[in-house]
Amino acid sequence: MLREEELVLRDVTSAGIVVSDRISRDVAAHLDLEEALEASRYASHPYATHPKEWPPLVEVVDNWELPSVLIERYNAAGGEGTALCGIFPEIRRAWASVDNSLFLWRFDKWNGQCPEYSAEEQAICAVGLAKCKPGIFVEAIQYLIVLATPVEFCDEQLLKVLSHRKDYQLVLVGVCCTGRPDGTDPYSEVSLQPLPEYVVPSDGVTATCITCTHKGRIFFSGRDGHVYELQYSSGSSWHKRCRKVCLTAGLGSAISRWVIPNVFRFAAVDPIVEMVVDDERNLLYAKTEEMKLQVYELGINGTGPLKRVAEEKNLINQRDSNYGSRNTPGARTPNRVAKASIVCISPLSSLESKWLHLVAVLSDGRRMYFSTFSSGGSSGSIVGLGGLSNRHKPSCLKLVATRPPPPLGVGSGLGFGSIPLAPRGQNEDLALKVETAYHSAGTLVLSDSSPPTASSLVVVSKDFSMQALPSGSLGTTVKSSRALRESVSSLPLEGRMLFVADILPLPSTASTVQSLYSELALHGMENSGVTSEKSAVNLWARGELSTQHILPRRRIVIFSTMGTIELAFNRPVDILRRLFESNSPRSVLEDFFGRFGAGEAAAMCLMLASKLIDCENAVSNAVAERAAESFEDPRLVGMPKLEGGSALSSTTTIAGGINMGQVVQEAEPVFSGAYEGLSLCSARLLYPVWELPVMVMKNGEGSPDLNSANGVVVCRLSIGAMQVLENKFRSVEIFLRSRKYQRRGLYGYVAGLGDSTGSILYGGTEVRNGASSMVRNLFGAYSRNLQNADGGTPNKRQRLPYAPAELAAMEVRAMECIRQLLLRSAEALFLLQLLSQHHVTRIVQGFDADLRQALTQMTFHQLVCSVEGDRLATRLISALMELHLTPAMVVNGQACHVKAYTLWDECSKAYYTGPDSRGTVNDISARLREGCPSYYKESDYKFYVAVEYLDRAAVSSDPEEKDNLVREAYELLGKIPESADLRIVCKRFEGLRFYEAVVRLPLQKVQVLDPAGDAFNEQIDPTERHHMVAQREQCYEIIAGALRRLKGDVSHREFGSGGKATAGGIILDAASRKKYIRQIVQLAVQSPDRLFHEYIYRTLIDLGLENELLEYGGPDLVPFLQKAVREPREEAVSASTTSAPPLSNTGVLNSSDQVKYLDLLARYYVLKRQHYLAAHVLLKLAERRFIDGRNAPSLEERCQYLSNAVLQAKNATSVNVVSSARGDQDNGLLDLLEGKLAVARFQVKIKEQIEALVAKLEASDSTPEPGQSEDHPRRQDSNKIGIMKEKVKELSSDLMSITQLYNEYAVPFELWEICLEMLHFASYAGDTDSSIVRETWARLIDQALSQGGIAEACSVLKRVGSHVYPGDGAVLPLETLCLHLEKAAMERQTSGVEFVGDEDVARALLAACKGAVEPVLNTYDQLLSSGAILTSPLLKLRLLRSVLTVLREWAMSVLAQKMGTTAFGASLILGGSFSPEQTAVINQGVRDKISSASNRYMTEVRRLPLPRSQTEAVYRGFRELEESLLSPFSF
Repeated sequence: MLREEELVLRDVTSAGIVVSDRISRDVAAHLDLEEALEASRYASHPYATHPKEWPPLVEVVDNWELPSVLIERYNAAGGEGTALCGIFPEIRRAWASVDNSLFLWRFDKWNGQCPEYSAEEQAICAVGLAKCKPGIFVEAIQYLIVLATPVEFCDEQLLKVLSHRKDYQLVLVGVCCTGRPDGTDPYSEVSLQPLPEYVVPSDGVTATCITCTHKGRIFFSGRDGHVYELQYSSGSSWHKRCRKVCLTAGLGSAISRWVIPNVFRFAAVDPIVEMVVDDERNLLYAKTEEMKLQVYELGINGTGPLKRVAEEKNLINQRDSNYGSRNTPGARTPNRVAKASIVCISPLSSLESKWLHLVAVLSDGRRMYFSTFSSGGSSGSIVGLGGLSNRHKPSCLKLVATRPPPPLGVGSGLGFGSIPLAPRGQNEDLALKVETAYHSAGTLVLSDSSPPTASSLVVVSKDFSMQALPSGSLGTTVKSSRALRESVSSLPLEGRMLFVADILPLPSTASTVQSLYSELALHGMENSGVTSEKSAVNLWARGELSTQHILPRRRIVIFSTMGTIELAFNRPVDILRRLFESNSPRSVLEDFFGRFGAGEAAAMCLMLASKLIDCENAVSNAVAERAAESFEDPRLVGMPKLEGGSALSSTTTIAGGINMGQVVQEAEPVFSGAYEGLSLCSARLLYPVWELPVMVMKNGEGSPDLNSANGVVVCRLSIGAMQVLENKFRSVEIFLRSRKYQRRGLYGYVAGLGDSTGSILYGGTEVRNGASSMVRNLFGAYSRNLQNADGGTPNKRQRLPYAPAELAAMEVRAMECIRQLLLRSAEALFLLQLLSQHHVTRIVQGFDADLRQALTQMTFHQLVCSVEGDRLATRLISALMELHLTPAMVVNGQACHVKAYTLWDECSKAYYTGPDSRGTVNDISARLREGCPSYYKESDYKFYVAVEYLDRAAVSSDPEEKDNLVREAYELLGKIPESADLRIVCKRFEGLRFYEAVVRLPLQKVQVLDPAGDAFNEQIDPTERHHMVAQREQCYEIIAGALRRLKGDVSHREFGSGGKATAGGIILDAASRKKYIRQIVQLAVQSPDRLFHEYIYRTLIDLGLENELLEYGGPDLVPFLQKAVREPREEAVSASTTSAPPLSNTGVLNSSDQVKYLDLLARYYVLKRQHYLAAHVLLKLAERRFIDGRNAPSLEERCQYLSNAVLQAKNATSVNVVSSARGDQDNGLLDLLEGKLAVARFQVKIKEQIEALVAKLEASDSTPEPGQSEDHPRRQDSNKIGIMKEKVKELSSDLMSITQLYNEYAVPFELWEICLEMLHFASYAGDTDSSIVRETWARLIDQALSQGGIAEACSVLKRVGSHVYPGDGAVLPLETLCLHLEKAAMERQTSGVEFVGDEDVARALLAACKGAVEPVLNTYDQLLSSGAILTSPLLKLRLLRSVLTVLREWAMSVLAQKMGTTAFGASLILGGSFSPEQTAVINQGVRDKISSASNRYMTEVRRLPLPRSQTEAVYRGFRELEESLLSPFSF
C-alpha cells in the first residue's frame, strides 16, 4: 500500500511539472495590445470574416419593442420634446426620458412593468446611475439615479431675468432592487424612492453628461465646459446633505457663473459632451464638442481631488503614430472630404494593455489608442495591484497607435483571410459612416449608415483561430503571428442604434470569477471597489480560448429606435457544439481542427464531452458522445510520434560536403492533440489557483494583511468558487476514468498490448528499461527538462526510434498522470471547502506562528503535489477533527475558542457540533472519506478512534475501564506515531495523568522521523541535519511542555469522573505534581536518545527542577554540564580521567545559562562528595568573565565563590589525608585558592576606598559651571570622579591579579596602606635597600599627617605596622618611620600647629611591633648614635624623651609580669598589644639592660648643648628609672 501511494504522488508531481510549464506558456502567449498593434505593421490581413459553413459568430438572441407607454408619451409630445435613452446594466434596466418623465423597464425580458418617475416641470437633460455610498441611506437603496434639468428663463426684461431667474435642480432618486424568492433572478423588481432632501440647484449650469465611479462619486459636465462633482452625505446641523462643487474652475469663475447667466457670455465655450471613468487606474476622460480629449486624475484610491493631467487638440488631423504609417491590403483610405469625428471614447483595462489606456472610435471606423504615460512600454512595470505605481503616473495623453477601419460588405463577399470587397457601384462612397460606437473588452460594435445600404451593425472582435502565416522572412513571420487579428461580422439593423451595453453576468457567476481571478487577471479590482460583474466583463479581454471554460457566452444589448436587441457572441466551443448538433460533415470538423489546431480543438471536445462549460442549455448526451469520439479520433487529433531526430547543422556547408560541426539531436516523443488538449484544459482550469496560496492572512476589514501577528487565516477562495472548480475537475476526471475503464481510444489499444492486469496503463516495467525510463520519457517534449532536473546529461547518440506501441503507452501513461492530478486537485478543493465551512480561523487558532506562516505561504500546487502539502493537509484535518472531538471553551454562556487543548482550565466541557447542529465527527469523517480519500488516510482513522477512546476515558467513572481505554488509545497511537498530532494527543493523555504515553509517543515518533540517526551524523549536509534536529526538538517539546505545566500550572485539573467538569475541578497538590514530575524524569532517562537527554536536562534546569535532575539524572549528566560550559577550543578535548579538573579556570562565558550549569555541576560534585572537582568548578564560577557584562556577578559574589572553593578544598584535604600524592595535590589547590581569596579581598578593599573617595568628592560641591576651563579645580574634580567611577566598574566586573591591583589602582589612587599590605602579602624583596617600601611608608605617613596630624600618623602606624609585623624587617622600616615621625612631631609642636606628646611616637612604634621593646629601642639607639642624621640638639633631646618612654614601658611590662597581670592589662599600661609569647618572665638580665641603658642615656642628655632647664626633666627621668631598677624594693 505504501509503495502505491508513493507511486501516485510521484505521478501527480510529474503531471504538476507539465501543468506548470503549460500555464507559463499559456500566459506568455497572451499579448499586450500594444505589442499586437506593433506586430500588426507586418501583417497583411488584419481583418477576417467568419467561415460561412460555421454557425454565426454573433447572433440575435431576442429583441423587444419599446414599451407602449413610452411610445404614447413620445407621440403625445409630437416628437418635439426632449428625449434621452440609455441602459443601466447594473440593474438590467433600459431607460428613456420624455420631457420631465423617466421610464425604466427590463431590457432582457418583458415583465409588463415600466415604472415612470416624473421630475418637477423641467425637462430632463442628463441621467446617470451611481452606486450608493455605504452608511448614508437605508440598506435597501443600492443605487442612485441622478437627474439633471436644463436652465430656462422667463420672458421678462433683462433686469428681471437677472434678478428673478428660475433655477433648476439636480435630483437624486433611490433605487431598490428586489430578487425573486428562489434566488434565480436578483433583478426581478426595481422600485424608485424619492429623496426630497437630496436636491441641489444647478446654479445656471446645464448638465450635458453624468458619469459615476464604482466608489459612488458622481461627476457631471456642464455647458460651460467645467466638470462638477455632486457630493452627498447623511448631513448634520450645519452641513448640507447634497451640494454641487466645481472641480475645474477657480473662485472668480464660480462667482461669474453665479452672477451672469451663460446666455450673456459671448466668449467661445467648448462644452464637454462625454465622460468616462477608468476605475482601475482612477482616471477620468472627457470629450468636448470640438473633439478635444481631456484626462483627469482622481488620486491613488480614487477618492482624491480631481486633478487635470492633460488635454489634446487636433487629434483627428494627427498622422497615425507608429502603426498608422503602413497601409494594409483591404484597408481603405477614408474619405478626405468629410472630416472624421470622435464617436465614442472608452478606457482599456489592464488585461488588454498596461501601456495603452484609452481608445477613441472615429466616425470613419478608425480606432485611436492613447496612453497617459510619456515614456515606457509593455516591457516596464506599469500598473500594480493597488492602481498606478509610483514610477508611472499619468502625465499626458499621447496618441500611440491607429487601427484602420474594418472593411465594408463583410456580410456577403468577404472571404476568410482575404479582403475582397462586396460588389458596389463605382460612384458609391466606400467609407464607413459610424453614427454610434461601443468598445468594451476588445470588442467593437459600430452602427454603419453608409449609403446606399441601410443601417447595419458591424461587430469587430478578436480572432483566435490559427490562420496560415504569410510567406516571408523568418522575422516577419514571427511578428505577423503576434499581430492583432480581428473577425468582422455584420448584421442588419432596423432603425438607428442609440446605445449599447454589456449584459453583466449573474452575481453568482461574477463572484465566482472574481474570487478565482482577482489576484491574477483582475489586478486587484476587488479592492478598488469595482463590482464583480464588471470584473467578469474585463476578464473577457483575456480571450475566449482561455476563459470559455469558466465564463458564459458574452451578451450585449442594443437600444435602437425600434426597441432593444440582445446579441450573443458564440465562443469557439459554442461553434463546435453547434457543429456537433447539426451533424456537420467531417470536412467541416477537420477545417475547425485545422483553424484552431488539434490541441485547442481537442480541449474544446474535452469540455463538451465532460460537460463542464457554462451554457444556457445543458450539453446533450449526443453532443457529448460526438465530442468524445472526436477527442479519440486519430484522424482529427493525430497519433503520438517522434520529432527532432534529424541532424541540425550549426554551420552552412557546401553541397555534398561533410560538416564536422553537426549536432545529433535526440528524437523526442510528441504526443497527439488529445494529450495536448488535456494539458491545455487542465492548465486553464488550474491557472487561477495553481501558484497562489490557498490561505491568506486578513485583517479585521477583510483586506490582506502581511503582518501575521495582526490577522486571521482564511481561505483565499470563496466556497462557491471552489465548488465550481471542483465540479469541473471531477467532470474531466470522470470522463477520463470512463475512457480508461471502457478501454476506448488509446486506452483500448494499449491495454491490448499489456498483460491481463493492464500493467502497461499503470506504470509497469515492460516498457523500455523500466519505470525510471518511462518517467524520464513520459511527457514527450518535457522529458529533456525532467532529465536535466535529475542531473543527467543528454545522450549524444540518437537512440533507436520508439515503437508505435511504446509511444501510445507513454501517452496513455502521461494522460493517466494528469487524470490523477485532476482528481487530487478536486480532493484538495473539497478539503478546503470543508475547512471553510467549519471556519478556518477557528481551526488554525491553535497553530504556532511558524505553522500559520507555512499555511499562508503554501500554494495550491504545493498542497496537491508536495509531501509538505500533504503534511499540512493532514495537520488541518487533525485540527478540524479535534475541534469537534474536543470541548469548547464556554464562559458565562458564550463560546470562546482558545489555543488548542488548554481546555480544562476554569471552563466547563461541551461538544461543538457546528452551525445548525451540523458537523458531527462521524459526518465529517464520512465526508472526508468520500471527498478526499487521498488526504484522509487509514492512519487518520486510527488516530480518531484513539481520540474517541480518550474521550470515553475522560467521562468514565470506573478506574479500571478508564485505564483500559487509555492503554488501548496508547497502543493505537503507538502504531501511527508519525501520523498523529502528538501535541494535541499528549495533552489528552496528560489530562488523564497517563504520562507513559506523554513520554514514549514523542520518542517513538522521533525514531520514525529519523530512523537513520541523521541528527547525529556530521557527515551529511548541515541543512538536512539541522532540519532533522528541528523535527526531533518538536517532539521533545511535547514532553517538556508537560513538565512546564506540572511545574507552573497549579490550576491544571484532571478529567473528571462525571459527564462534565465543574469549575472547581480537581487541583493537583504539590506532592502529586512532584510525583508526576519524578515519573516523567525517570521515563525520560530510560531513553537512549542522547539529544533528548540534553533537551530534557535543559528544560529541567530552566524550570528550576535541579533537585530532581541531580537525583534522577543519567550517567551523561556530567558530560552534558561540562559540554554546556566548555570553551570552543576545549570541545574537541574530553577529560581522560575523572580526577582531572573538569573545566579550564580561564575563559569567557557569554550566557547566564552557563552560570546555571556551572553552579549545578558544583552542586552535583558536592552531592557526590567529589570536593576536589567542586572546588575547581567554584573557582571557574569566581573567575568567569562575560562578554556583554549584563549577567556578570558582583565582586562580593566572586569572593563568596572563592570562599566556598576554599572550604571544598579543605574538605578534600581532610578526606584524602591518607593518600600522600593526592593530599599534596589538594594542598596545592588549597594554597592557590587561599591566595586568590586574599587577593580578591584586597580588590574589595580597593573598590570600597575608591567608592569612599567618590562619595567624598561628590559631597563637596564640585559640579563644574558652564564656561569653566579644563584647568579649573571644579572641572578637574568632575573628571576625576568620572575616572574613579570607571575604575570602580572595572573592579566590579572581574577578578584581577595582585600586580594589576597594585600598579593600576592602589598606587594611582594613593592607597598606601593597602599597598603596604600587598607588599607584605607578596613578601616583596625587589630591591636590596627596600627603597620602595620606605617610600611607600613615607607617603602613607605624609598622607596621614596631612589628614590628621601626628595623632593620625601614629594611628596608621599602629594599624598597619601590627599587620606586617613580625617579618624580615623589609616591610616595616622602623628607623625610617621613627625619624620621620619624630621630626614631624618636633616641627609641628615647635611651629604650634599641633600639640604632640612626648610619648605618642614611641608608643606608636611599640604598638606597631606588637609590644616588642627591643626592636624599637635598637632603632632609637641607631638614630642617636648617628651624628650625621641627628644634627639638631632639640631633635636629639626629643628622641631621648621617646627612649625614656620606651624604657619605662619596658619596665612596666616587667612589673605587670611580676604582679601577675594579664596580657590585656599590660597592653593598657603600655598602650599597645602583645601576644602571650612575648610576656615571658623577665629575669635579672632584663633589669640590668634597662638600668644600663638608662645610665647611658643620662650621659647623652648631659652632653647636649642645651640649657639645663630644657634637659633636666629628661635627665631626672632616666635617673629615677635607674634608681628604681637598682633599688632592692623595686618590682
